[in-house]
Amino acid sequence: MFKEVEDVHLYCKKHDIKMIDFKMIDLDGRWRHLTMPLTRFSEDTLKNGIGFDGSNYGYAPIEKSDMVFIPDLTTAMPEPLVEVATLSMIGDVFVIGSSPRLFEQYPRAIAAKAEDYMTSLGVADTMKTGPEFEFYLFDHIAYNVSPHQSGYEIDAHQAQWNTGDNIKPNLGYKIPLKSGYHITPPMDVSYNLRSQITLLLEERGIAVKYHHHEVGGPGQLEIEVEAGPMRKMADATMLIKYIIKNLAYSQGKTATFMPKPLFGEAGSGMHVHMHLFKNGEPVFYDPNGYSGLSQTAHYFIGGLLEHAPALCGFTNPSTNSYKRLIPGYEAPVSICYATANRSAVIRIPDYAKTPSDKRFEIRSPDATCNPYLAFSAILMAGLDGIKRKTDPEKLGYGPFDLNLYDLPIDEQKKIKALPRNLDQALDALEDDHQFLLEGDVFPRRLIEVWIERKRREGKKVNEIPHPSEFELYYDL
Repeated sequence: MFKEVEDVHLYCKKHDIKMIDFKMIDLDGRWRHLTMPLTRFSEDTLKNGIGFDGSNYGYAPIEKSDMVFIPDLTTAMPEPLVEVATLSMIGDVFVIGSSPRLFEQYPRAIAAKAEDYMTSLGVADTMKTGPEFEFYLFDHIAYNVSPHQSGYEIDAHQAQWNTGDNIKPNLGYKIPLKSGYHITPPMDVSYNLRSQITLLLEERGIAVKYHHHEVGGPGQLEIEVEAGPMRKMADATMLIKYIIKNLAYSQGKTATFMPKPLFGEAGSGMHVHMHLFKNGEPVFYDPNGYSGLSQTAHYFIGGLLEHAPALCGFTNPSTNSYKRLIPGYEAPVSICYATANRSAVIRIPDYAKTPSDKRFEIRSPDATCNPYLAFSAILMAGLDGIKRKTDPEKLGYGPFDLNLYDLPIDEQKKIKALPRNLDQALDALEDDHQFLLEGDVFPRRLIEVWIERKRREGKKVNEIPHPSEFELYYDL
C-alpha cells in the first residue's frame, strides 16, 4: 500500500488514524501482534525494527531469542472492527547481529525463498494460488478437557437438531443434515454476514469470486477468492481468516476452520487452485494435452502426487485433519488426478478453458495449516516433479475420470491413499523431505522442530480417553 514512512503518516493524518498495529506469524500459523501510537512510527522502525522475544513463537531455539520485527509497508491496510482508528501491517522477522539478518525459519521468509527458487530454475516466475475457504459458523461452543471430564457442545440455531426446540422462539427453517449447499434465506441465516465479510475483504484489495452456504447444514459456509501470487496469497489467507473470525465474533457468532467439528457432517477443506506463469504467459496450458494441460503441468501434478503423503505433514497438520479425510464425503482420500472429479486429490476444473485460467487444484489441504509453509511445500513438490519429469500417468496416478468409489474393490486397493492420521503424515514427512531442502528453501531444523511439535500434539490427543470408548467398552 505504501513505499515510504512519509506516505504512511500522510495517509493516517488524512484518515485520522492514531495507532499502528504489527502482525507476525508464529510457527503454528497464528497471528501475534503489537501496537504503537502513530507518533512512534518512524524511519528507525524500518531500519532497526521492533524488538520482541522470539522464544514464544515456537521456532527452534537460537543463540539469542531477542529478535526484531521489520514491517512491510506494502501490506498496510486499515484494521477492521476497532474502536481507535488503526493501520495494520505485517512483515518479517530478523535476528539481531552486527546487522539484522532475515530469520531463516520465519514462514514468510521461506515463502519468498520458494518463489526465488522457482525463478532460478527458469520454469516460471509466478505461481498464482487461489484457496477456497470453507468454515463453520456456530452460535455456541463449549469444550472441556480435564482428568475426570472431557467433551464439547456445539449449537447452531439453523441446525436440524433444533427443529423441536420449545425453550426459545423457534421460527423453523432448519437445514437438514448435509443439505446446505447453496441454500437460500431464510434458512441461510448468515447471508448478510458473508456479504459484510466480502466488502471488508474487497476494501482491502482481496478480490472475492463469490460466497455461499456449503453442504454442512449447521452453518458451513464458503468464501472463494481470486488467485494471486503465492506469498501475497499467504498474507491474504491470514487476513481472510482474521476478518471472518472477528466479524463473526462482533455479531455474537463464532467461526471455526477446524476440518471436522461435527461428526457425520461435511468437513471443511481449503482446496488450493494453482497455475504457473512466466513473463505473464501461462505455463500450464496446452490445447492438445490431457484436459488442456501442458507436459510441464503434468510433471507438476506428478510431483504433488508423488509427495502427497509428506505434504500432508504441512497441509493437514492437525489430528482433526484426518477426521475429514475419510471415504464417503467430498474430501479426497485417493492419491490420483482427474478432470472434474472431486474424489481425487488433484482435480482439474472442467470449466477452466482459457489459457490463463487453465489450472488444477489440490483438494486435500485444510485451513489448520500455516499457509506460508503449506503453499511453499506445494510449490516445492511441484517443482521437484518438473525437475525429475515425474509423469503421473506412467506412475499409475490416473487420470481417473470416474467416481473412484464406483471402482471395483480390487481396483480401488491399487490406488494409494493419503495418510489416515497425523502420525502417518509425519512419518511420511520424516522419510520424504529432501525436495523441501532444495535451494535452501526449508531449513532442516524447522522441519525437525515441526515434526517434534506435531508429534506432541498427536500424543496428547491419543492419550485422552474418548467419550465413544465409554460407550463401547465401559461395561466390558
